[in-house]
Amino acid sequence: MAPIVVFVTGANRGLGLGLVKGFLAKPGHIVIAAVRDPAHSTAQTLTEVSTGEGSRIVVVKYEASVEQSAFDAVKEATGQDISHLDIVVANAGIAKLYPLVKDVKRAEIVEHIDVNVLSAVSLYQATRDLLQKSTGKPIFAIMGSGAGGVARQPPVPSAAYGASKSMINWYGVRINAEDEWLNAFVLDPGWVQTEMGNAAARGWGLEEAPDTLEKSTAGMVEILSTGTKEQYGGKFVLYSGKVQEW
Repeated sequence: MAPIVVFVTGANRGLGLGLVKGFLAKPGHIVIAAVRDPAHSTAQTLTEVSTGEGSRIVVVKYEASVEQSAFDAVKEATGQDISHLDIVVANAGIAKLYPLVKDVKRAEIVEHIDVNVLSAVSLYQATRDLLQKSTGKPIFAIMGSGAGGVARQPPVPSAAYGASKSMINWYGVRINAEDEWLNAFVLDPGWVQTEMGNAAARGWGLEEAPDTLEKSTAGMVEILSTGTKEQYGGKFVLYSGKVQEW
């Protein structure tokens, strides 16, 4: 039986690392961990993550802000005996500041769109051919955020990060509609106790984010392992499996 191959960007920290650990713990999985600097200590320790029977990790270089990088990362993976992909998670992202609309700089908005939105588009384009070679039901999942809500927009300043996460929702819906063979959707990890999540919480007057990393990533691994296009295609899916409104 062919291994299940999972490609995760931003894989050496936070949600990405949690997903890597969750998939590697399963038997028969190959996880491609895409990281900005494979020589960094956090990337080096990825090879020490516990693995299930027959599972292994492949570390590749990936820079979300560079359009060609997704294509180079896929090429690097194929050079290490990767011939198909079953699950791709566009997780890499930034959240550098949380300004009011009256204060945000145009360059700050553009930077967040570049990394949080355009990187996911390039990743989809770069991985699409290998996803088509999956013998199962391939998934392209984009890491979203409640901060990007429209109907349920949270009452906090987030004129760069939140706006970019709102934009990425459009691509999640559109990709799912354009490729009938592909299950594409947007994941809502909750408000998680990662470095990024806790920084946002402190910026908004809280001590820490409410959701634990373990609970969030375990739920997302389950969704990515069992979810169908009929259930989740083109939707915004909370880590619990509940479909959220936009």
